[in-house]
Amino acid sequence: MLRALTLLGLFSVSAFFAAEMPDPVNPDPNGKRPIESVDSVFIEELTWMEVRDAMRSGKKSVLVATGGVEQNGPYLAAGKHNYILKATTEAIARKLGNMLVAPIVPFVPEGDIDPPGLHMKYPSTISVTEETYRSLLVDICASLKTHGFEQIVLIGDSGGNQDGMKAVAAALNEKWSGSKTRVHFIPEYYDYPGVEKYLEAQGIKQTPEGLHDDLGTTAQMMAVDPATVRMKQRIAAGKFSINGVSLAPAEKTIALGKKIVEYRAGLSVEKIRQAINSR
Repeated sequence: MLRALTLLGLFSVSAFFAAEMPDPVNPDPNGKRPIESVDSVFIEELTWMEVRDAMRSGKKSVLVATGGVEQNGPYLAAGKHNYILKATTEAIARKLGNMLVAPIVPFVPEGDIDPPGLHMKYPSTISVTEETYRSLLVDICASLKTHGFEQIVLIGDSGGNQDGMKAVAAALNEKWSGSKTRVHFIPEYYDYPGVEKYLEAQGIKQTPEGLHDDLGTTAQMMAVDPATVRMKQRIAAGKFSINGVSLAPAEKTIALGKKIVEYRAGLSVEKIRQAINSR
């Protein structure tokens, strides 16, 4: 009797909300955009009409980037990779001209969860299994294919992201063989040894301090937001340096960060064009 009354109550509540909730709005997919569009390459910053019109104008390529949330020593915010990607993905998209950027994927494999391994030994880190990571990428790419994107480009800002992206790209290209959509994994984007050589070519030599941090990473983050490297707090504590290199003046390090972003974007754009043209 109690179970019957409970079920009856649930049905009544469902009926109430069904009666109160209006029918979903179904706008005309070909309707005219009533306002001017904004100048952004990030899909999450755009309206659906702005994305539609961008695609109609030829932006049929989309960048899917994966970052991470992990411990990065005593100075860097846990979203290090995501902050950097905010800068590099925009630079890549604007250089290509026909590309939009999907929301950055912040959750990636960072180590075993229980018992904790790798970065999961430290607070701030959020990890997912390799299976979850790959499934998420598959669903993201499938969503973008449904909307009509023809070139889906995968890049990862962390070493643990690479194998999953490579595997997903291969699997989806096999599954979607014969369709207009192609998935490209660009491993060259994650070329931190190349960044170190870039810095050395400018006469900057680092002495590792054993932190999960370096000048190239810090400079890129400062180009996005100096607060993410705790600039003010480090200056106050006399810690405004990394690997034996002073970060002062801040303006100089920010300018260096922007140059590194441009360097990485240029390399990535070259490889993306090669991948797309080789189809």
